[in-house]
Amino acid sequence: MRPFTHIVVVVIILSQFLSVRAEKTKSSSSQVCDFPAIFNFGDSNSDTGCMSAAFYPAGSPYGETFFHEPAGRASDGRLIIDFIAKHLGLPYLSAYIDSIGSSYSHGANFAASASTIRRQNRTYFDGGSPFNLEIQVAQFIQFKTRTGKLYKQGQGSSFPRPEDFAKAIYTFDIGQNDIAAALQKVGQEDSESVISDVVGQFANQVSYLYSEGARTFWIHNTGPIGCLPVAMPIHYASNYTPAAGYLDEYGCVVFQNHMAKEFNRKLNDTVIKLRAMFHDASFIYVDMYSAKYELISNANKQGFFEPSKICCGYHEGGNHLYCWEYKATINGTEMYATSCEDPSSHISWDGVHYTEAANNWIANRILNGSFSDPPVPITHSCSFITSGI
Repeated sequence: MRPFTHIVVVVIILSQFLSVRAEKTKSSSSQVCDFPAIFNFGDSNSDTGCMSAAFYPAGSPYGETFFHEPAGRASDGRLIIDFIAKHLGLPYLSAYIDSIGSSYSHGANFAASASTIRRQNRTYFDGGSPFNLEIQVAQFIQFKTRTGKLYKQGQGSSFPRPEDFAKAIYTFDIGQNDIAAALQKVGQEDSESVISDVVGQFANQVSYLYSEGARTFWIHNTGPIGCLPVAMPIHYASNYTPAAGYLDEYGCVVFQNHMAKEFNRKLNDTVIKLRAMFHDASFIYVDMYSAKYELISNANKQGFFEPSKICCGYHEGGNHLYCWEYKATINGTEMYATSCEDPSSHISWDGVHYTEAANNWIANRILNGSFSDPPVPITHSCSFITSGI
């Protein structure tokens, strides 16, 4: 056979292979997933009651918009994980550690406010969390083991069935606090090596979950932390003039967002490696940074006030009364952390966390796959495994 003929044969075979792969991908992506449960891991962006159950619960006005009372969430209402559950036709997730009045038949939430991926040498009383991702995964394994035993004893009706764990979706929104910790040590540690270590530890925990039967992973990257109102100079110094290039056109702190982007880049690389390691699992990488930045950069067009406005609390000229502090004496005056008249017009609830309205806006953008890699809606995310394609 002549060399040219060899090339033609190879091209034909390759074309047939790619055609078959495309057909399988198309067929796979058309399948709607019937997720029986959600298991969530994260920080305050998706904590539905862990820290409130474990320590001191947040008081009013948290939860005022939807729940009409504090509901363990760092917002006036629902979080993105709540909208994910609603979209999948499942109940809102109960926090694993909250035993009072909780149902776990359709999953559990292991997320805890202030949590990190890496271990931190901090306590709850200085802003830390004992529930880093390693502990959250250990709690999940204990949950899976103990509920399995209850089912064998005929007592597991309030928990997921043993077969549901493999069919469930595993969601992640964590890493923001690791970046915040790294930012506090800029110049003391090499940020690139710190971020590499963070995403490496994230991969280890995902691998543990895979070994426990998890197969569908929905992984959020981190948002633009330099756009959080508490990061903006306008809130911490009345006479501060930032240097050129310190802020972007929307008032966000550039170097903080650069750190978030570096984390996201390495997290994406890690997800690609996980796909190569576990061919029978589906890994969806969700670009929360772009979704949130789109909202922040188009706030007025989307019906929101400017992103620096905070609904609950007081932040002016270096004086702070955080929403969760309830009250404080500022310049000799006792002030209370009340909320704004219309939380739905604000992006930021308390300077760190988003309002229900903003969470809903973001959820509507990510659930259809517009910000995902592969670009599939969450209802089809179980189909994208690499084996056989």
